[in-house]
Parts: sequence; structure tokens; C-alpha cells
Amino acid sequence: MIIVDDVYKRYQTDHGPGKWVLKGVNLVIPTKVSVGLVGANGAGKSTLLRIIGGVDMPTRGRAERYCRVSWPMGYGGGLQGSLTGRQSAKFLCRVHGHEDDIPERLKQIQDFAQIGEAFDEPVKSYSSGMRSRLQFALSLAFDFDIYISDEVTATGDAAFKAKARNAFKSLADHASIIMVSHSEGTLRQFCQAGIYIHEGRAHWFDDVKDALKEYKRHQG
Repeated sequence: MIIVDDVYKRYQTDHGPGKWVLKGVNLVIPTKVSVGLVGANGAGKSTLLRIIGGVDMPTRGRAERYCRVSWPMGYGGGLQGSLTGRQSAKFLCRVHGHEDDIPERLKQIQDFAQIGEAFDEPVKSYSSGMRSRLQFALSLAFDFDIYISDEVTATGDAAFKAKARNAFKSLADHASIIMVSHSEGTLRQFCQAGIYIHEGRAHWFDDVKDALKEYKRHQG
């Protein structure tokens, strides 16, 4: 379970504090329920996703995780630029207690990311798409109760998109997903519930189709 309690978020700008991206968000997200985040561009979907995943902090309020939650797949941050992809993977294997099978996990990560020789080059030399692929492959290499995905199925060529969709299908029997995607079909395919973000507020719907309907209603 993830509890988002009265979360507000805004970012500092050159002219002082920016406008509130999130305003008083309250959510209880259960495990074993896959959730799609719906809203207009700039509504705060990715911001909320990063806060849920622990890679960003709220300005006010709190987000508490009572289960194993992945970092956001597709989010290009969080990697040390001077390390290679291989070194990053080894480090995370050790952090997650997988000293005994590092070679097997490295092969799994390298095969899935499909970044070729760049796996042994510094991450700072990667394109944003390559970083996203590596982040996705790293997330899948470890067991989480909830996986967080930010537009992963829109990353890469058709073959990689198909691989990403198949990976999500394989998670369905033992984990859930919190997902941002601009593809209504993807949200309908993988998510049961929905969160509609509008004017900084988050609205929970037990059926993702109802969240999509509400989004379309406001779009006019």
C-alpha cells in the first residue's frame, strides 16, 4: 500500500517559488491494483509519479510506501553519469542483495536494454532514450510489489515497445503497475483503476475507464 497524505508540490524558479503543481493530494493506492494516471500535459502526472517512487520530495505533506516500490521506469534521472551501464547494474545488484547471481542479472539487463556497446560506456554519454531503456531493464531485474512506469511503452522502436508491453503482461500475476501513458489503449490494457489529475488535485476512480471519461469531459 502507498499513502499520499496532503501532498503539495511546487518548484523553485529564478523568480522565486513557482505555481503549485500539486495541491492537497490525498490517495491510498493498494497493492495488486494497477493504476493509470490521467491528465493534460503539465497537470502533474510525472511529478506525482516521482513522489510516489521516492525520487522527488513533496513541498508539503508525505508519501509513505508500505511495500516494495520500483523507481520510475522511463525516468532518466537517478543514474550516476560517470558510471557505465554495467557498473550501475552491478551496484544495484549489490544494493538489492544479489551478490551471488550478478553475471546472470547483468546479462538479463543488457539483453533487455538493447543499448549495445554503450552498456560499457558512461551513462552521461547516453541519449535520453538509452537512459530510459536502461532504467526500465534495471527495474525489471529486481522484484517489486509495485512497478512505476512513465511513458515506457512510448520509448524506442516498435520491437522495444512490444518487449515493454510483454514485460508488463508478465508482471500481472505477481505485481501491479502505476503508469503514466498518453496512450488510452495502453492504460485500458494494463490498468484497472485510474487517477485523474486536474488543477493540481487528484481524483481516484475504481475503473480507469471512468478516469478517462472525466479527462475527456474536461477537455471538451
